[in-house]
Amino acid sequence: MAYDADWPPLSPSSTGMRGRCPRCGQGHLFNGFLTLRPNCEVCGLDYSFADPADGPAFFVVCFGSVPSIALAVWLEVSYQPPFWVHLLISLPVLLITCLLPLRPLKGWLIASQYFYKAEQGKLDRGSGSPQADDTQHKG
Repeated sequence: MAYDADWPPLSPSSTGMRGRCPRCGQGHLFNGFLTLRPNCEVCGLDYSFADPADGPAFFVVCFGSVPSIALAVWLEVSYQPPFWVHLLISLPVLLITCLLPLRPLKGWLIASQYFYKAEQGKLDRGSGSPQADDTQHKG
């Protein structure tokens, strides 16, 4: 298994948006539509570091769902079409704007976690606060 220093840094947008390994840029990130592979089939990078959580869904809701729902509301208020018009216009627009960006966004977030070496925050359980340390040394 190769170390990270053996690989040139690759842009998270170029690798993640294409669903490629953030280290080598050749292996795949996903097994299916959104299922993350256990590791890269080319360089062997373990993907257990990756935890995009609800990040992709948040971005899709903000940038995809809101405009799609606004279109449906505008269509309803302006024209009051029958229900089948919403099925033909609003539903496909909503599905396209919500499903298509999920995979590239998840890939980009995973590649960004790797590129910037992002980890879960940890509490420092040291000797105490900096103020307490200063008062002990003044005496």
